[in-house]
Amino acid sequence: MATKARPTKKSTKVRAKTMSSQKRKSSVKGNKRTVKKLPAKKAVIKRAAPAGAKVTFKPTKLKLVRPVPSDIDIAQASDIKPIMQIAAELGIRENELELYGPYKAKVKLEILERLKNRPNGKYVDVTAITPTPLGEGKSTTMVGLSQALGAHLGKRVFTCIRQPSQGPTFGIKGGAAGGGYSQVIPMEDFNLHLTGDIHAITAAHNLTAAALDTRVMHEKTQDDEKLFNALCPLDKRGNRRFSPTMLRRLKKLGINKTNPNDLTPEERSLFARLDIDESTITWRRVVDINDRMLREVQVGLGKDEAGFEHRSGYDITVASEIMAVLALTTDLEDMRERFGRMVVATNKRGEAVTAEDLGVAGAVTVLMKDAIKPNLMQTLEGTPAFVHAGPFANIAHGQSSIIADKIALKLADYVITESGFGADIGMEKFFNIKCRYSGLIPQVVVLVATVRALKMHGGGPKVVAGKPLAPEYTDENLDLLRAGLPNLERHIQNALKFGVNVVVAVNSFATDTPAEVELIREAALKMGAIDAVVSTHWSDGGSGAKKLAEAVVKAAEMPTNFKFLYPLEISIKEKIDTIAREIYRADGVDYSPEAEEQIARYTRLGFDKLPICMAKTHLSFTTDASKKGAPTGFRIAVREIRASVGAGFLYPILGDMRTMPGLPTRPVFYDVDLDLKTGKVVGLF
Repeated sequence: MATKARPTKKSTKVRAKTMSSQKRKSSVKGNKRTVKKLPAKKAVIKRAAPAGAKVTFKPTKLKLVRPVPSDIDIAQASDIKPIMQIAAELGIRENELELYGPYKAKVKLEILERLKNRPNGKYVDVTAITPTPLGEGKSTTMVGLSQALGAHLGKRVFTCIRQPSQGPTFGIKGGAAGGGYSQVIPMEDFNLHLTGDIHAITAAHNLTAAALDTRVMHEKTQDDEKLFNALCPLDKRGNRRFSPTMLRRLKKLGINKTNPNDLTPEERSLFARLDIDESTITWRRVVDINDRMLREVQVGLGKDEAGFEHRSGYDITVASEIMAVLALTTDLEDMRERFGRMVVATNKRGEAVTAEDLGVAGAVTVLMKDAIKPNLMQTLEGTPAFVHAGPFANIAHGQSSIIADKIALKLADYVITESGFGADIGMEKFFNIKCRYSGLIPQVVVLVATVRALKMHGGGPKVVAGKPLAPEYTDENLDLLRAGLPNLERHIQNALKFGVNVVVAVNSFATDTPAEVELIREAALKMGAIDAVVSTHWSDGGSGAKKLAEAVVKAAEMPTNFKFLYPLEISIKEKIDTIAREIYRADGVDYSPEAEEQIARYTRLGFDKLPICMAKTHLSFTTDASKKGAPTGFRIAVREIRASVGAGFLYPILGDMRTMPGLPTRPVFYDVDLDLKTGKVVGLF
């Protein structure tokens, strides 16, 4: 286990003024209650503990207010420790930090070498039932659980959470820092730019796109000799040289020469001309906002690019393979190799063309050299949190970074991470992709459910943003709730297939009745969960999740028999079929002609041994978002399959799934503004 806490120095506190507040939403985004305004505070800043001082963890005491204010009001009114204090309590040295202001920092990867002989703590994944517009509170539960373990049970705990995209932040969903009295703070930083990691990914991805399009254009206008001379120009002394990335390409081609002048004409041609088959290009551009108008675009319309016009498109940045690489890499060298392996197209001989072939992989690594370092933050009760990487779970693999988890497991007794969306999406990928590459084995899955979400899965009426909830959701209705329990059961069964212990967390709302909560608890136990616990962490912070934390501690000590759902050696179709039948309960899988061709191509190229990352709607086990509950008697349609060879998976795109979301008529950015007198953000959730 991780080392024990050390003697104490008083933690520092920072008091901040508050903004106008709002009550927790009673149904969905747009449904707000009257709330109590928190009193303004004067900032009081104390010095952090001296460098090298021995410091034990001291929780930040919550000051609970009723009715519960808005998330941003709670966050801005909270006491907050300097990030140096958080680091000192963890035993992170000052020279292992890169500060980004007083309340966040990056942690250098060198810390893993210092801590390599420490045993790992317990590893816990928080997931949920199939999401609904009502919200299940998965991130809130994860933070509340961490606060309970650290601030109330005295355990050394670390939260590892994804950085949210600005797409949902300004679109429909809002932020992802948790909510109520279970949040990561400063929440404005968390939900917006943080330390710029997503911007670095955007730049690196689009640099690759620019390199690809430009290379195609130049190869059409220059013969082999001109291409070679342009790539390896003569210097002032009449000498040529290969850059490091060129030497990597030569090695791939089997040309063991380091002097450009030694290449034969045939070798020069092979080296200089990528000969890209434009119909096989899969690398698009990205931007980190929901912009539906960029889903399909025509590029190359400038006068200097006449004759090179072609269709392309944009994905959201968190769907970029570079984001997936960041989340799955294990160190800087591994990241560099993964970037080099990213496939952007195939050539006319049917061979893969990579970022290394384009000569851009080294530059991409330089753009990402700081992003690889996890971002250290804290929860409302002063427990530490890593915020690192943010791939979506419905169009990517949906996990925070392996690097953050590995560092956290050396510093804490319990590491609490989360998988995006429901267990059929995020948890499945957590096990089959993330754990496969990290080598880390989890002890517990916490499955989050709510009474009202299960009622929707039981056939409850449609929920419309801005309108009051139907009485079916606010009044006791055991029959409707019972009809939705098969959704919970299927997710529990899926988790048990991986051989881990399951604890169900019932995220409680004020309208829940004791009979409804007890019905879920009894059903979960019969379905195979180790325990099922009601949690009030949104309104009560860590104290409201204390019983949940005790159940997780107990479950973490119980034996497990972890196993993957499928071996990598089976074919692409067999892996897709296994996920469809075992996790979704589909009757089978249908493939478009394009998908069939891609499967044949990827198999020929040797990519068939990669794990599978399904891109599908998160709102149903099927590809039809309207089908709630635990449907049967359906088939899965695979539209196309893309290869993220650098990240290390293939991702089939199912049904009408899009990789660029769109904005609604009334996005949440209408509420976001800046208080020009205080400089504080307002209206952010």
